[in-house]
Amino acid sequence: MIPRERAEFKCDASGQWWWISEPQTGMLVSPAREATSVHLQFGPSDSMGTRERFVTESPPLLSADDVRQWIADQVPTSDFAGHRVLMIVPDATRTAPLPLLFGALFEHLQPHVRVLDVLVALGTHPPMSQAAIRTMLGIPETHPAAGLQQVQLLNHEWDRPDRLATIGELTHRETAEISNGLLEIAVPVQINSRIADYDTLLVLGPVFPHEVVGFSGGNKYFFPGISGPDLLNFFHWLGALITNVGIIGVKETPVRRVVDRAARMIPNQKRAVTFVVAPDGSARLHGLFYGSPEEAWSRAADLSGRVHVKQMSHPFHTVLSCAPPMYDELWVAGKCMYKLEPVVADGGELIIYAPHMHEISVTHGRLIEQVGYHCRDYFTAQWDRFKNHPWGVLAHSTHVRGGGTFVNGVEQCRVNVTLASGIPEDVCKSINLGYRDPRSIDVESFAGREEEGVLLVRKAGEQLYRLAGQ
Repeated sequence: MIPRERAEFKCDASGQWWWISEPQTGMLVSPAREATSVHLQFGPSDSMGTRERFVTESPPLLSADDVRQWIADQVPTSDFAGHRVLMIVPDATRTAPLPLLFGALFEHLQPHVRVLDVLVALGTHPPMSQAAIRTMLGIPETHPAAGLQQVQLLNHEWDRPDRLATIGELTHRETAEISNGLLEIAVPVQINSRIADYDTLLVLGPVFPHEVVGFSGGNKYFFPGISGPDLLNFFHWLGALITNVGIIGVKETPVRRVVDRAARMIPNQKRAVTFVVAPDGSARLHGLFYGSPEEAWSRAADLSGRVHVKQMSHPFHTVLSCAPPMYDELWVAGKCMYKLEPVVADGGELIIYAPHMHEISVTHGRLIEQVGYHCRDYFTAQWDRFKNHPWGVLAHSTHVRGGGTFVNGVEQCRVNVTLASGIPEDVCKSINLGYRDPRSIDVESFAGREEEGVLLVRKAGEQLYRLAGQ
Protein backbone atom coordinates (compact mmCIF):
# COMPACT_ATOMS: atom_id res chain seq x y z
CA MET A 1 0.00 0.00 0.00
CA ILE A 2 1.31 3.45 -0.89
CA PRO A 3 1.47 5.38 2.41
CA ARG A 4 0.61 8.78 0.93
CA GLU A 5 -2.60 10.25 -0.38
CA ARG A 6 -0.86 11.45 -3.54
CA ALA A 7 1.66 9.47 -5.56
CA GLU A 8 4.05 11.28 -7.86
CA PHE A 9 4.16 10.26 -11.50
CA LYS A 10 7.32 11.44 -13.31
CA CYS A 11 9.06 11.19 -16.64
CA ASP A 12 12.51 9.59 -16.64
CA ALA A 13 15.46 10.39 -18.88
CA SER A 14 14.30 7.98 -21.57
CA GLY A 15 10.96 9.75 -21.87
CA GLN A 16 8.95 7.13 -20.01
CA TRP A 17 6.35 7.90 -17.34
CA TRP A 18 6.47 5.89 -14.12
CA TRP A 19 4.69 5.67 -10.79
CA ILE A 20 7.76 6.54 -8.81
CA SER A 21 6.15 5.24 -5.60
CA GLU A 22 5.93 1.81 -7.22
CA PRO A 23 9.04 1.56 -9.43
CA GLN A 24 8.96 -2.23 -9.55
CA THR A 25 5.58 -2.10 -11.28
CA GLY A 26 6.02 1.23 -13.05
CA MET A 27 3.72 1.59 -16.02
CA LEU A 28 4.80 3.16 -19.29
CA VAL A 29 2.21 5.74 -20.22
CA SER A 30 3.88 7.51 -23.08
CA PRO A 31 7.12 9.04 -24.19
CA ALA A 32 7.27 12.78 -23.72
CA ARG A 33 9.83 15.27 -24.91
CA GLU A 34 9.12 17.79 -22.17
CA ALA A 35 7.44 16.79 -18.94
CA THR A 36 7.68 17.63 -15.29
CA SER A 37 5.23 15.61 -13.26
CA VAL A 38 1.64 14.63 -12.90
CA HIS A 39 -0.08 13.34 -9.79
CA LEU A 40 -2.46 10.51 -9.03
CA GLN A 41 -5.23 11.19 -6.53
CA PHE A 42 -6.18 8.14 -4.47
CA GLY A 43 -9.78 7.68 -3.44
CA PRO A 44 -11.04 5.78 -0.40
CA SER A 45 -10.54 2.04 -0.13
CA ASP A 46 -13.36 -0.05 -1.55
CA SER A 47 -14.73 -3.29 -0.11
CA MET A 48 -12.04 -5.32 -1.86
CA GLY A 49 -9.24 -3.39 -0.19
CA THR A 50 -8.12 -1.59 -3.33
CA ARG A 51 -8.18 2.12 -3.99
CA GLU A 52 -9.33 3.81 -7.15
CA ARG A 53 -6.81 6.16 -8.76
CA PHE A 54 -7.80 9.39 -10.43
CA VAL A 55 -5.42 11.31 -12.66
CA THR A 56 -5.64 15.03 -12.07
CA GLU A 57 -4.44 15.87 -15.58
CA SER A 58 -4.25 13.91 -18.82
CA PRO A 59 -1.04 12.08 -19.67
CA PRO A 60 0.85 13.47 -22.67
CA LEU A 61 0.14 12.53 -26.27
CA LEU A 62 2.52 10.64 -28.49
CA SER A 63 3.69 12.00 -31.81
CA ALA A 64 4.02 9.74 -34.86
CA ASP A 65 7.79 9.73 -34.34
CA ASP A 66 7.27 8.75 -30.68
CA VAL A 67 5.16 5.79 -31.80
CA ARG A 68 7.71 4.56 -34.32
CA GLN A 69 10.52 4.89 -31.80
CA TRP A 70 8.51 3.09 -29.12
CA ILE A 71 7.88 0.15 -31.47
CA ALA A 72 11.57 0.01 -32.39
CA ASP A 73 12.57 0.06 -28.72
CA GLN A 74 9.84 -1.97 -27.04
CA VAL A 75 8.77 -4.70 -29.50
CA PRO A 76 11.65 -7.21 -29.63
CA THR A 77 12.11 -8.76 -33.06
CA SER A 78 13.52 -11.83 -31.32
CA ASP A 79 9.96 -12.72 -30.27
CA PHE A 80 9.06 -13.11 -33.95
CA ALA A 81 12.28 -14.11 -35.72
CA GLY A 82 11.63 -16.79 -38.33
CA HIS A 83 7.97 -17.04 -37.36
CA ARG A 84 4.79 -17.08 -39.39
CA VAL A 85 2.88 -14.21 -37.77
CA LEU A 86 -0.85 -13.52 -37.88
CA MET A 87 -1.66 -9.96 -36.84
CA ILE A 88 -5.18 -9.65 -35.43
CA VAL A 89 -6.72 -6.19 -35.75
CA PRO A 90 -10.10 -4.55 -35.06
CA ASP A 91 -12.55 -3.61 -37.78
CA ALA A 92 -13.50 -0.04 -38.63
CA THR A 93 -15.87 0.33 -35.64
CA ARG A 94 -13.03 1.37 -33.30
CA THR A 95 -11.10 4.63 -33.13
CA ALA A 96 -7.49 3.68 -33.81
CA PRO A 97 -4.49 5.08 -35.72
CA LEU A 98 -4.05 1.78 -37.56
CA PRO A 99 -2.22 3.19 -40.61
CA LEU A 100 0.50 4.51 -38.30
CA LEU A 101 0.66 1.44 -36.05
CA PHE A 102 0.37 -1.20 -38.76
CA GLY A 103 2.90 0.60 -40.95
CA ALA A 104 5.43 0.92 -38.13
CA LEU A 105 5.00 -2.68 -36.98
CA PHE A 106 5.19 -4.05 -40.51
CA GLU A 107 8.39 -2.13 -41.21
CA HIS A 108 9.83 -3.27 -37.87
CA LEU A 109 8.92 -6.97 -38.11
CA GLN A 110 8.76 -7.83 -41.80
CA PRO A 111 12.53 -8.29 -42.32
CA HIS A 112 12.61 -10.84 -39.50
CA VAL A 113 9.54 -13.01 -40.10
CA ARG A 114 8.70 -15.70 -42.64
CA VAL A 115 5.10 -14.53 -43.12
CA LEU A 116 3.05 -11.63 -41.77
CA ASP A 117 -0.68 -11.71 -42.54
CA VAL A 118 -3.66 -9.82 -41.10
CA LEU A 119 -6.95 -11.17 -39.75
CA VAL A 120 -9.77 -8.74 -38.93
CA ALA A 121 -11.39 -9.66 -35.60
CA LEU A 122 -14.97 -9.16 -36.71
CA GLY A 123 -16.72 -11.15 -34.02
CA THR A 124 -20.09 -11.33 -35.76
CA HIS A 125 -19.78 -7.97 -37.53
CA PRO A 126 -20.20 -7.89 -41.34
CA PRO A 127 -17.06 -8.71 -43.36
CA MET A 128 -14.91 -5.91 -44.77
CA SER A 129 -13.93 -5.67 -48.43
CA GLN A 130 -10.27 -5.91 -49.39
CA ALA A 131 -10.33 -2.22 -50.31
CA ALA A 132 -11.82 -1.29 -46.94
CA ILE A 133 -9.19 -3.30 -45.05
CA ARG A 134 -6.39 -1.68 -47.06
CA THR A 135 -7.79 1.77 -46.32
CA MET A 136 -8.14 0.96 -42.61
CA LEU A 137 -4.50 -0.20 -42.45
CA GLY A 138 -3.13 2.58 -44.67
CA ILE A 139 -1.98 0.21 -47.43
CA PRO A 140 -1.90 2.08 -50.76
CA GLU A 141 -4.26 0.80 -53.45
CA THR A 142 -1.45 0.97 -56.00
CA HIS A 143 2.30 0.54 -55.62
CA PRO A 144 2.36 -0.77 -52.04
CA ALA A 145 5.70 -0.90 -50.27
CA ALA A 146 7.95 -3.92 -50.76
CA GLY A 147 6.56 -6.96 -48.99
CA LEU A 148 3.03 -5.64 -48.59
CA GLN A 149 1.95 -7.36 -51.80
CA GLN A 150 2.39 -10.71 -50.05
CA VAL A 151 0.31 -9.82 -46.98
CA GLN A 152 -2.98 -11.70 -46.88
CA LEU A 153 -5.88 -9.57 -45.59
CA LEU A 154 -8.42 -11.92 -44.06
CA ASN A 155 -11.86 -11.60 -42.48
CA HIS A 156 -12.94 -13.77 -39.58
CA GLU A 157 -15.79 -16.10 -40.59
CA TRP A 158 -17.69 -16.93 -37.42
CA ASP A 159 -20.62 -18.51 -39.26
CA ARG A 160 -18.57 -21.03 -41.30
CA PRO A 161 -18.11 -24.24 -39.28
CA ASP A 162 -15.33 -25.33 -41.61
CA ARG A 163 -13.38 -22.20 -40.60
CA LEU A 164 -13.60 -23.02 -36.89
CA ALA A 165 -11.43 -25.36 -34.84
CA THR A 166 -12.42 -26.69 -31.41
CA ILE A 167 -9.47 -26.29 -29.05
CA GLY A 168 -11.13 -27.22 -25.76
CA GLU A 169 -14.18 -26.87 -23.57
CA LEU A 170 -15.27 -24.93 -20.53
CA THR A 171 -16.92 -27.55 -18.33
CA HIS A 172 -20.06 -27.19 -16.23
CA ARG A 173 -17.87 -26.86 -13.16
CA GLU A 174 -15.66 -24.21 -14.74
CA THR A 175 -18.53 -22.03 -15.98
CA ALA A 176 -20.25 -22.24 -12.60
CA GLU A 177 -17.02 -21.24 -10.85
CA ILE A 178 -16.15 -18.41 -13.24
CA SER A 179 -19.69 -16.98 -13.31
CA ASN A 180 -20.12 -17.17 -9.55
CA GLY A 181 -23.00 -19.58 -10.10
CA LEU A 182 -24.96 -17.48 -12.57
CA LEU A 183 -24.55 -20.04 -15.37
CA GLU A 184 -23.55 -23.69 -15.36
CA ILE A 185 -23.23 -25.21 -18.82
CA ALA A 186 -20.50 -26.85 -20.91
CA VAL A 187 -19.26 -24.54 -23.68
CA PRO A 188 -17.02 -25.61 -26.57
CA VAL A 189 -14.11 -23.26 -27.21
CA GLN A 190 -13.80 -22.66 -30.94
CA ILE A 191 -11.47 -20.33 -32.80
CA ASN A 192 -10.66 -19.46 -36.40
CA SER A 193 -8.94 -22.50 -37.86
CA ARG A 194 -6.42 -20.33 -39.73
CA ILE A 195 -4.36 -19.96 -36.55
CA ALA A 196 -2.96 -23.44 -37.26
CA ASP A 197 -1.01 -21.92 -40.17
CA TYR A 198 0.95 -19.54 -37.92
CA ASP A 199 3.46 -19.68 -35.09
CA THR A 200 2.60 -16.41 -33.38
CA LEU A 201 -0.63 -14.45 -33.00
CA LEU A 202 -0.03 -10.71 -32.55
CA VAL A 203 -2.99 -8.68 -31.31
CA LEU A 204 -2.98 -5.01 -32.29
CA GLY A 205 -5.90 -3.15 -30.77
CA PRO A 206 -7.20 -0.40 -28.50
CA VAL A 207 -8.63 -0.70 -25.01
CA PHE A 208 -11.85 1.06 -23.97
CA PRO A 209 -14.47 0.59 -21.24
CA HIS A 210 -16.73 -2.21 -22.50
CA GLU A 211 -20.30 -3.22 -21.71
CA VAL A 212 -19.77 -7.00 -21.76
CA VAL A 213 -16.25 -7.61 -20.47
CA GLY A 214 -15.47 -4.44 -18.46
CA PHE A 215 -12.62 -3.22 -20.67
CA SER A 216 -12.12 -4.30 -24.27
CA GLY A 217 -8.88 -5.54 -25.80
CA GLY A 218 -6.32 -8.20 -24.97
CA ASN A 219 -7.67 -11.73 -25.23
CA LYS A 220 -11.03 -10.35 -26.31
CA TYR A 221 -9.50 -10.18 -29.80
CA PHE A 222 -9.54 -13.98 -29.75
CA PHE A 223 -12.88 -14.38 -27.99
CA PRO A 224 -15.19 -13.20 -29.51
CA GLY A 225 -12.97 -11.50 -32.13
CA ILE A 226 -12.05 -14.68 -34.00
CA SER A 227 -14.12 -17.27 -32.15
CA GLY A 228 -17.14 -19.43 -32.78
CA PRO A 229 -20.65 -18.44 -31.68
CA ASP A 230 -21.07 -20.73 -28.66
CA LEU A 231 -18.56 -19.04 -26.38
CA LEU A 232 -19.63 -15.62 -27.64
CA ASN A 233 -23.26 -16.29 -26.77
CA PHE A 234 -22.32 -17.68 -23.37
CA PHE A 235 -20.26 -14.81 -22.09
CA HIS A 236 -22.36 -12.05 -23.66
CA TRP A 237 -25.36 -13.39 -21.77
CA LEU A 238 -23.24 -13.67 -18.62
CA GLY A 239 -22.39 -9.99 -19.03
CA ALA A 240 -26.07 -9.16 -19.55
CA LEU A 241 -27.02 -10.96 -16.33
CA ILE A 242 -24.52 -8.81 -14.46
CA THR A 243 -25.85 -5.78 -16.44
CA ASN A 244 -24.08 -3.07 -18.39
CA VAL A 245 -23.96 -0.67 -15.44
CA GLY A 246 -22.59 -3.42 -13.22
CA ILE A 247 -19.73 -4.39 -15.52
CA ILE A 248 -18.70 -1.50 -17.78
CA GLY A 249 -15.43 0.10 -16.75
CA VAL A 250 -14.68 -2.63 -14.17
CA LYS A 251 -11.31 -4.25 -14.75
CA GLU A 252 -11.66 -7.69 -13.16
CA THR A 253 -14.96 -9.30 -14.17
CA PRO A 254 -16.34 -12.83 -14.57
CA VAL A 255 -16.50 -12.28 -18.34
CA ARG A 256 -12.81 -11.32 -18.46
CA ARG A 257 -12.08 -14.55 -16.60
CA VAL A 258 -13.97 -16.50 -19.26
CA VAL A 259 -11.99 -14.82 -22.05
CA ASP A 260 -8.65 -15.37 -20.35
CA ARG A 261 -9.44 -19.00 -19.46
CA ALA A 262 -10.34 -19.75 -23.08
CA ALA A 263 -7.21 -17.99 -24.36
CA ARG A 264 -5.02 -20.35 -22.33
CA MET A 265 -6.19 -23.12 -24.66
CA ILE A 266 -4.69 -21.45 -27.75
CA PRO A 267 -1.53 -23.41 -28.66
CA ASN A 268 0.24 -20.57 -30.51
CA GLN A 269 2.61 -18.05 -29.00
CA LYS A 270 0.55 -14.94 -28.21
CA ARG A 271 1.72 -11.33 -28.06
CA ALA A 272 -0.13 -8.02 -28.02
CA VAL A 273 0.40 -4.35 -28.70
CA THR A 274 -2.40 -2.55 -26.88
CA PHE A 275 -2.98 1.17 -26.88
CA VAL A 276 -5.14 3.91 -25.43
CA VAL A 277 -6.42 6.70 -27.63
CA ALA A 278 -7.28 10.22 -26.53
CA PRO A 279 -10.93 10.62 -25.51
CA ASP A 280 -11.47 13.43 -28.04
CA GLY A 281 -11.93 10.92 -30.88
CA SER A 282 -8.81 12.10 -32.69
CA ALA A 283 -7.08 8.67 -32.64
CA ARG A 284 -4.03 10.26 -31.02
CA LEU A 285 -2.35 8.02 -28.48
CA HIS A 286 -1.81 8.41 -24.75
CA GLY A 287 -0.06 5.08 -24.30
CA LEU A 288 1.27 1.89 -25.89
CA PHE A 289 1.94 -1.43 -24.17
CA TYR A 290 3.59 -4.67 -25.31
CA GLY A 291 3.75 -8.14 -23.85
CA SER A 292 1.50 -11.14 -23.43
CA PRO A 293 -2.15 -10.27 -24.15
CA GLU A 294 -2.87 -10.38 -20.42
CA GLU A 295 0.03 -8.11 -19.46
CA ALA A 296 -0.42 -5.58 -22.24
CA TRP A 297 -4.17 -5.44 -21.68
CA SER A 298 -3.88 -4.98 -17.93
CA ARG A 299 -1.63 -1.95 -18.23
CA ALA A 300 -3.75 -0.43 -21.00
CA ALA A 301 -6.95 -0.99 -19.00
CA ASP A 302 -5.44 0.90 -16.07
CA LEU A 303 -4.75 3.86 -18.33
CA SER A 304 -8.11 3.63 -20.12
CA GLY A 305 -9.82 3.76 -16.74
CA ARG A 306 -8.19 7.11 -16.19
CA VAL A 307 -8.63 8.79 -19.56
CA HIS A 308 -11.87 7.23 -20.85
CA VAL A 309 -14.09 7.73 -17.79
CA LYS A 310 -15.78 11.08 -17.29
CA GLN A 311 -17.26 11.88 -13.90
CA MET A 312 -20.48 13.90 -13.86
CA SER A 313 -21.86 15.68 -10.82
CA HIS A 314 -25.54 14.90 -11.43
CA PRO A 315 -27.81 12.79 -13.67
CA PHE A 316 -29.50 14.13 -16.80
CA HIS A 317 -33.13 13.86 -17.83
CA THR A 318 -32.25 14.24 -21.53
CA VAL A 319 -29.12 12.99 -23.30
CA LEU A 320 -28.40 13.47 -27.00
CA SER A 321 -25.88 10.76 -27.79
CA CYS A 322 -24.45 11.33 -31.27
CA ALA A 323 -23.27 8.22 -33.10
CA PRO A 324 -20.17 8.69 -35.27
CA PRO A 325 -20.29 7.47 -38.89
CA MET A 326 -18.36 4.30 -37.99
CA TYR A 327 -21.50 3.12 -36.17
CA ASP A 328 -23.63 2.37 -39.21
CA GLU A 329 -25.99 -0.12 -37.57
CA LEU A 330 -27.65 -0.28 -34.17
CA TRP A 331 -25.66 -3.41 -33.30
CA VAL A 332 -22.65 -1.11 -32.77
CA ALA A 333 -24.44 2.24 -32.25
CA GLY A 334 -25.86 0.72 -29.08
CA LYS A 335 -22.56 1.82 -27.53
CA CYS A 336 -24.08 5.31 -27.47
CA MET A 337 -26.42 3.96 -24.79
CA TYR A 338 -23.99 1.70 -22.96
CA LYS A 339 -21.48 4.45 -22.20
CA LEU A 340 -24.14 6.92 -21.01
CA GLU A 341 -26.71 4.79 -19.22
CA PRO A 342 -25.09 5.43 -15.81
CA VAL A 343 -25.78 9.19 -15.98
CA VAL A 344 -29.36 9.15 -17.30
CA ALA A 345 -31.89 10.02 -14.62
CA ASP A 346 -34.68 7.59 -13.76
CA GLY A 347 -37.41 8.10 -16.35
CA GLY A 348 -35.08 10.17 -18.52
CA GLU A 349 -34.62 9.94 -22.27
CA LEU A 350 -31.49 8.96 -24.16
CA ILE A 351 -31.61 9.78 -27.87
CA ILE A 352 -29.25 7.93 -30.20
CA TYR A 353 -28.78 10.50 -32.95
CA ALA A 354 -27.61 8.75 -36.11
CA PRO A 355 -29.13 10.15 -39.32
CA HIS A 356 -26.71 7.99 -41.33
CA MET A 357 -27.90 4.73 -39.76
CA HIS A 358 -30.52 2.64 -41.57
CA GLU A 359 -29.94 -0.88 -40.22
CA ILE A 360 -30.63 -2.59 -36.91
CA SER A 361 -28.01 -5.22 -37.75
CA VAL A 362 -26.89 -6.64 -41.07
CA THR A 363 -26.08 -9.94 -39.38
CA HIS A 364 -28.69 -10.22 -36.64
CA GLY A 365 -31.47 -7.85 -37.70
CA ARG A 366 -34.13 -10.50 -38.31
CA LEU A 367 -33.51 -12.10 -34.92
CA ILE A 368 -33.61 -8.76 -33.12
CA GLU A 369 -36.90 -7.89 -34.78
CA GLN A 370 -38.32 -11.15 -33.39
CA VAL A 371 -37.43 -10.39 -29.76
CA GLY A 372 -37.27 -6.58 -29.65
CA TYR A 373 -35.37 -4.53 -27.09
CA HIS A 374 -36.11 -5.29 -23.45
CA CYS A 375 -34.56 -5.18 -20.00
CA ARG A 376 -32.85 -8.24 -18.57
CA ASP A 377 -35.74 -9.22 -16.30
CA TYR A 378 -38.13 -9.38 -19.25
CA PHE A 379 -36.10 -12.32 -20.57
CA THR A 380 -35.21 -14.04 -17.30
CA ALA A 381 -38.85 -14.01 -16.15
CA GLN A 382 -39.86 -15.74 -19.41
CA TRP A 383 -36.77 -17.88 -19.93
CA ASP A 384 -38.57 -20.88 -21.41
CA ARG A 385 -39.85 -18.57 -24.14
CA PHE A 386 -36.46 -17.06 -25.01
CA LYS A 387 -33.78 -19.57 -24.02
CA ASN A 388 -33.41 -20.96 -27.55
CA HIS A 389 -32.74 -17.58 -29.13
CA PRO A 390 -29.04 -16.72 -29.57
CA TRP A 391 -27.91 -15.45 -26.20
CA GLY A 392 -25.69 -12.83 -27.81
CA VAL A 393 -28.77 -11.28 -29.42
CA LEU A 394 -30.62 -11.27 -26.09
CA ALA A 395 -27.60 -9.64 -24.44
CA HIS A 396 -27.48 -6.91 -27.09
CA SER A 397 -31.19 -6.30 -26.55
CA THR A 398 -30.83 -5.81 -22.80
CA HIS A 399 -27.73 -3.65 -23.13
CA VAL A 400 -29.45 -1.23 -25.50
CA ARG A 401 -32.66 -1.10 -23.47
CA GLY A 402 -30.89 -0.78 -20.15
CA GLY A 403 -32.00 -1.58 -16.64
CA GLY A 404 -35.57 -2.25 -15.63
CA THR A 405 -38.09 -4.62 -14.08
CA PHE A 406 -40.70 -7.11 -15.28
CA VAL A 407 -43.38 -7.68 -12.65
CA ASN A 408 -46.81 -9.27 -13.18
CA GLY A 409 -46.32 -9.16 -16.93
CA VAL A 410 -45.49 -5.44 -17.00
CA GLU A 411 -42.07 -4.21 -18.15
CA GLN A 412 -40.80 -0.97 -16.66
CA CYS A 413 -37.50 0.25 -18.12
CA ARG A 414 -35.51 2.87 -16.25
CA VAL A 415 -34.51 4.87 -19.36
CA ASN A 416 -36.52 5.77 -22.44
CA VAL A 417 -34.30 4.94 -25.42
CA THR A 418 -35.14 6.80 -28.63
CA LEU A 419 -33.68 6.43 -32.13
CA ALA A 420 -33.30 9.52 -34.33
CA SER A 421 -31.99 7.70 -37.35
CA GLY A 422 -32.89 6.35 -40.77
CA ILE A 423 -34.74 3.43 -39.17
CA PRO A 424 -38.47 4.08 -39.75
CA GLU A 425 -40.89 4.90 -36.95
CA ASP A 426 -42.96 1.74 -37.38
CA VAL A 427 -39.84 -0.42 -37.05
CA CYS A 428 -38.74 1.45 -33.92
CA LYS A 429 -42.14 0.90 -32.32
CA SER A 430 -42.13 -2.78 -33.26
CA ILE A 431 -38.79 -3.35 -31.49
CA ASN A 432 -39.82 -1.40 -28.36
CA LEU A 433 -37.75 1.75 -28.95
CA GLY A 434 -38.85 5.35 -29.26
CA TYR A 435 -38.61 7.35 -32.47
CA ARG A 436 -37.75 10.92 -33.41
CA ASP A 437 -37.37 12.25 -36.92
CA PRO A 438 -33.65 13.13 -37.12
CA ARG A 439 -34.61 16.20 -39.17
CA SER A 440 -36.39 17.55 -36.09
CA ILE A 441 -33.20 17.44 -34.01
CA ASP A 442 -31.24 20.68 -33.70
CA VAL A 443 -28.03 19.34 -32.20
CA GLU A 444 -26.80 22.74 -31.02
CA SER A 445 -29.99 23.32 -29.05
CA PHE A 446 -28.79 20.60 -26.65
CA ALA A 447 -25.38 22.21 -26.07
CA GLY A 448 -24.35 24.00 -22.88
CA ARG A 449 -27.37 22.94 -20.86
CA GLU A 450 -25.82 20.55 -18.36
CA GLU A 451 -27.12 22.53 -15.39
CA GLU A 452 -30.64 22.12 -16.78
CA GLY A 453 -30.21 18.37 -16.91
CA VAL A 454 -29.57 18.19 -20.67
CA LEU A 455 -26.36 16.59 -21.94
CA LEU A 456 -24.95 16.65 -25.48
CA VAL A 457 -22.27 14.11 -26.37
CA ARG A 458 -20.97 14.90 -29.84
CA LYS A 459 -19.11 11.63 -30.38
CA ALA A 460 -20.56 8.94 -28.20
CA GLY A 461 -19.65 5.30 -27.81
CA GLU A 462 -16.11 5.15 -26.44
CA GLN A 463 -15.93 7.40 -23.38
CA LEU A 464 -17.78 6.16 -20.30
CA TYR A 465 -19.84 8.64 -18.28
CA ARG A 466 -20.37 7.97 -14.60
CA LEU A 467 -21.84 9.86 -11.69
CA ALA A 468 -19.18 11.10 -9.31
CA GLY A 469 -18.68 8.65 -6.48
CA GLN A 470 -19.93 5.62 -8.41
